[in-house]
Amino acid sequence: MSMLSLEFMQRALLAALLTGLAAPAVGTYLVQRRLALMGDGLGHVALTGVALGLLTGWAPVWTAVVAAILGATAIELIRAHGRASADVALAMLFYGGIAGGVLLVGLAGSTAATLNTYLFGSITTVSASDLWVIVALSVTVLVIAIGLRPQLFAVCQDEEFARVLGLPVRAYAMLIAVMAAVTVTVAMRTVGLLLVSALMVVPVATAQQLTRGFRATLALALVLGVLPSLAGVVFSYYVDVAPGASIVVIALMGFALAWPVGSLVQRRRYRSLAQAAEADARLASDHVTAEQHGHQHDEQCGHPGVPHGNHVDYLHGGHLHAQHGQHYDEH
Repeated sequence: MSMLSLEFMQRALLAALLTGLAAPAVGTYLVQRRLALMGDGLGHVALTGVALGLLTGWAPVWTAVVAAILGATAIELIRAHGRASADVALAMLFYGGIAGGVLLVGLAGSTAATLNTYLFGSITTVSASDLWVIVALSVTVLVIAIGLRPQLFAVCQDEEFARVLGLPVRAYAMLIAVMAAVTVTVAMRTVGLLLVSALMVVPVATAQQLTRGFRATLALALVLGVLPSLAGVVFSYYVDVAPGASIVVIALMGFALAWPVGSLVQRRRYRSLAQAAEADARLASDHVTAEQHGHQHDEQCGHPGVPHGNHVDYLHGGHLHAQHGQHYDEH
């Protein structure tokens, strides 16, 4: 039986495709803001939301979304107003989220297998209703991440400059945090809450090895997010291993391959710049201080003229030259 003829594999591949697009789209902004580990912190908080859903009987996906958004909001508020730095806020989310999640899961009477489904992902068990949720959340994240790219990039690159431009920096920063929270819950069924940050960061880091400029990095990161996501699902189907781990390992292999290529491209780029600078210096050295003449070189000066481009050089003193301001070009 063909893999694509199985409905659960069709759902798994579609979920992997959407996750592979959404995670790097948000991760590009997080990396730009130097908050690469934010996905990990939000993943731990989302675990508390999952446990709350299991305890109350509500849908774990939606309780995880709410918990992750609250956690993202807390990070931004602490970073903007609190005395604690962003890394301290993330650490508190790490510890509090995982502790609260394990405690609530125990109170709910759920088994370790249920918890592992969300910690390490279980993409082959994605139901039709789960898929619709993933589609809705992923499309929303992609529309915002791509549609507001200039504004979000300005906020990530330089908040002070963005304020000068009149952008609502605080609102856009909060929007990035909320998108990260939503993406974490989207990816928890694909790669799991413990590995979601890898899918948000590794494709972006790989793209940065090969590209220059934010737009090119974002575009390539989306491609590098989709390829390992789909390849990981296919690999797990034939080898019977965890899909989430397969996706992350393949993404890391892509980075390992891109790193030496990127280094080579960068060296060639620097070499080209050095050669261009050397050529400019060589041209500048051909400019010699103009001799003092009792006349101006022109058609009546008596020296033979030779057309050269958009001007005329005159034979004088054994060489052709034409005066330009305080120097002449010698040929």
